[in-house]
Amino acid sequence: MRETIMIVEDESDIRELVRFTLQREGFNIIGAGSAEEALELLKRKGPTPDIFLLDLLLPGIDGYELCRRIRADKTHAATPVVMLTARDEDADIVAGLEVGADDYITKPFSPRVLTARVKAVLRRATAEPSDTEDILTHGPIQIDRLRHKVKVNDVPIILTPSEFKALDLFMRRPGIVFSRYQIVDAVHGEDYPVTDRSIDVLIVGLRRALGDSGEMIETVRGVGYRIME
Repeated sequence: MRETIMIVEDESDIRELVRFTLQREGFNIIGAGSAEEALELLKRKGPTPDIFLLDLLLPGIDGYELCRRIRADKTHAATPVVMLTARDEDADIVAGLEVGADDYITKPFSPRVLTARVKAVLRRATAEPSDTEDILTHGPIQIDRLRHKVKVNDVPIILTPSEFKALDLFMRRPGIVFSRYQIVDAVHGEDYPVTDRSIDVLIVGLRRALGDSGEMIETVRGVGYRIME
């Protein structure tokens, strides 16, 4: 079954380039020229996107706000979001991660890079755990690694794919401190270009999603993060 990608990009030339590139790779494409059009399309009965590609600088509702709305919708809250941005400043990248994006691609980009990054995000979102223990429980937190579901005190919560992978890393080895580089490798793969600040933002989002149990994710100054034993 072909995966569906929703592209939200106001520049028609870029949108059609992305559409052509990804359709050639076998993906089903839904295109929108604005956030408002994208939100309207999501209300209709049609293919459910497996990943969103959002331009940041959209007219009207911008990409940041659109990402927030996607994350607030239970139907799409766990769907990967990739930001397309002409800006490569750390502040802009961090701002995108803060609202729940899983990855970003800076313009201009080559079709090969775009395809590789999209496929990598989809692989991470659908990858099965590498060991045999499917359900991990630590204190009030339970993570179902095969179904990509998390409960806190038996209440389901929604995490982004990146937050899920970070929590999975911590839950597999309680008490072990992981450096930011190790967290990057677990969440995005080796040699992924990301700033220390973006990992801090990821942890803030994870703690927020866990509610009171977020206090279990501890900062070890100068080293990294761990989940308390």
